[in-house]
Amino acid sequence: MKYYFAPMEGITGYIYRNAYHKHFNEIDVYFTPFITPTQNHKLSSREINDILPEHNQGLSLIPQILTNKGEDFIWTAKELSQYGYQEVNLNLGCPSKTVVSKKKGSGFLAEPERLNYFLDEICSSLDMEISVKTRLGKDSPEEFYRLLEIFNQYPIKELIIHPRIQKDFYRNQVNLNLFREAESLSKIPLCYNGDLFTKDSYVEFCDAFPLINRVMLGRGLVANPGLAGELRGGVIVDKNKLKAFHDEVLAGYEQTISGDRNVLFKMKEIWSYMISRFENSDKEAKQIRKAQILSDYLPVVEQLFSRDG
Repeated sequence: MKYYFAPMEGITGYIYRNAYHKHFNEIDVYFTPFITPTQNHKLSSREINDILPEHNQGLSLIPQILTNKGEDFIWTAKELSQYGYQEVNLNLGCPSKTVVSKKKGSGFLAEPERLNYFLDEICSSLDMEISVKTRLGKDSPEEFYRLLEIFNQYPIKELIIHPRIQKDFYRNQVNLNLFREAESLSKIPLCYNGDLFTKDSYVEFCDAFPLINRVMLGRGLVANPGLAGELRGGVIVDKNKLKAFHDEVLAGYEQTISGDRNVLFKMKEIWSYMISRFENSDKEAKQIRKAQILSDYLPVVEQLFSRDG
């Protein structure tokens, strides 16, 4: 089984990826948070920093692009190729209302014929591998049958499926019945993404889909950074290793971000998931959310790690 780290906007940038790779090193492929091409065709300094090879040494990294314009995707992919990347990923999965309102991410799925033209344009113009991360549709799972027909027409390297529709966001159960149909109908190798939060849920999935040999982990991996190791047959991560990982991420942000509040904004995003790793932590979770300076934040974190086994 291959394990992919899902792109999570605001969390899985190069600071987090490098710390994770150093302390856990259980992931086969990382994906960048999406790059959104601008009208002037210029990558932002944040985007450049995130994809610079020197910021991702030793990692297998695939940049993800969010757009619904073929010319913008093509420009971005060619720009990324100048940094040595040979594969890019198309984001058709983001359910955010601000993204969907612009008919990007999973909002693009509502316009299958336009998507068909888009894929034809980018696949015929690029000498790079293209993978796709998608949902089942925007409003109805039934949309996926037409979408899969479209995907099957093109030399897509891999189809990463999160089996929900856009309107689900991350609510409701994943649609494993339709994923099973995709497994039989797809001409493209499939990767599964969705609700693999524990070893039990992973084993259950593997038993149900023995031919799927790659999974993408996101929210479950940020909540429990040791999850991939557990799935590989390792032991549950201990508090000292988790604390060392936390400290490295924090130090990385302190070196690259100005001001306690900005650093803490990044750390609070991580804790919104990772706090579930700590039992009876409502009090500390509230204190972390309220912290405005590091001198208020650090003692709370020390307390959490000192009492958690």
